[in-house]
Amino acid sequence: MKEQEYAGFWIRFGASLIDLVIMFIVTSVPLSFIYGEEYWLTNQFIYGFWDVLLGWVAPIVATIWFWLRFLGTPGKMATKLKIVDAKTGNKLSLGQAIGRYFAYIPAMLPLGLGLIWVGIDKKKQGWHDKLAGTVVIRTNESEPVKFGE
Repeated sequence: MKEQEYAGFWIRFGASLIDLVIMFIVTSVPLSFIYGEEYWLTNQFIYGFWDVLLGWVAPIVATIWFWLRFLGTPGKMATKLKIVDAKTGNKLSLGQAIGRYFAYIPAMLPLGLGLIWVGIDKKKQGWHDKLAGTVVIRTNESEPVKFGE
């Protein structure tokens, strides 16, 4: 039996932590090899082409690609969450995915209130979800316990 429910704050927070660890490893290892120890010890904002490509562009493209292809990032997939259109329950459009990504900016500005909003809203939507017309759902697949097989 499959039941769907809106994904709450803590499960989404956990998924974000998983994504953060993965993204840190995927970007920091090559950037450390390219720029060396200096990359971590100085306060320079941008180190060059590879820093922009691997540290800024690749995460944006990868996140949007995962949303469109798998309905969520690796963290969301690991926690069985899906990002879908709020009206239809279908996949996001490219415009929705891009809009959702950049809608994180206003959601984070007032001390992260737009992200904390997930814990308050009845549909568990953050401001970025509301602006993009998306919801994050969780499918509970329950399988009966069978002993002796």
